[in-house]
Amino acid sequence: MKTVRVGTRNSPLAMKQTMIVLELLQAVHGEFAFEIVPMTTKGDQLLSVSLSKIGGKGLFINEVEQALLAGSIDFAVHSLKDMPAKIADGLTLAALPERSDPTDCLIFREATSLQTLPYQARIGTSSLRREFQMKNLRDDFQVESIRGNVGTRLKRMEEKQLDAIVLATAGLKRLNWFEEPAYPYIHLSSEQCIPAVGQGALAVECRSDDLEMNEFLKLVDDSLTRKLVLEERAFLAELNGNCDIPIGAYAAKLDTGYQFSGFLGDKALQRSFTETISVQEIEGIGQVVAKRLLNRMDQAAL
Repeated sequence: MKTVRVGTRNSPLAMKQTMIVLELLQAVHGEFAFEIVPMTTKGDQLLSVSLSKIGGKGLFINEVEQALLAGSIDFAVHSLKDMPAKIADGLTLAALPERSDPTDCLIFREATSLQTLPYQARIGTSSLRREFQMKNLRDDFQVESIRGNVGTRLKRMEEKQLDAIVLATAGLKRLNWFEEPAYPYIHLSSEQCIPAVGQGALAVECRSDDLEMNEFLKLVDDSLTRKLVLEERAFLAELNGNCDIPIGAYAAKLDTGYQFSGFLGDKALQRSFTETISVQEIEGIGQVVAKRLLNRMDQAAL
């Protein structure tokens, strides 16, 4: 096989995630020649503006997808939560490896718990989903926008004297941050903070018509992860979700059956709605929960 060119964002976490996928592939195919092609995306460049103001989802993948469509790379590795509900024409999600921890992590500068955070504690996040749900936990919280990679956000917490910041647990795990944590932290349960659609999952994308590469990649696909996150993405699609709408969803396998939780916030009403249902079969449930939440939001607006 020729040298495989792999595209990804030029950040420590994206590079680590790409190596995780390459190691999975080498475990099933044996050693092969590869070249990682790091790229800077629009989302990486515009760090001073909140995601909800500059176009939301797609900002961290567009340049990588363009390179994929142009044929200058063979496949790409993304965080699934960065991907719009509709995949670009000509591309496909060839593999969705086993999902990591989907939860959010609250990292404290000085406190050690939600209860010990001061009154009107300043919480850093660029996510409207996290902003709404942090205020649901404590309505006195003051949320401030903070963007950048993990290291940058931790540095900003100190510089801006924020009381805490919210980051994805999976990213911290992949960077081995928990091995020697520099700050106190707690994991927020999926009940406390419903995760972003696809959070904790990696997406391996290639050209739809590259049959050889599709066959090569599909061996690291995890069928349960795919089943669950595709329901979350159906929820996202039903809501026409982007980063300017506070949306979260989490599908989980139970001992018997499945559970699906959905979150939808309304910026105008400054209210949010959640719905959790348990079912024997998960197919189609993402759309069902999305419609229920839309109906509840419409009723609240009357």
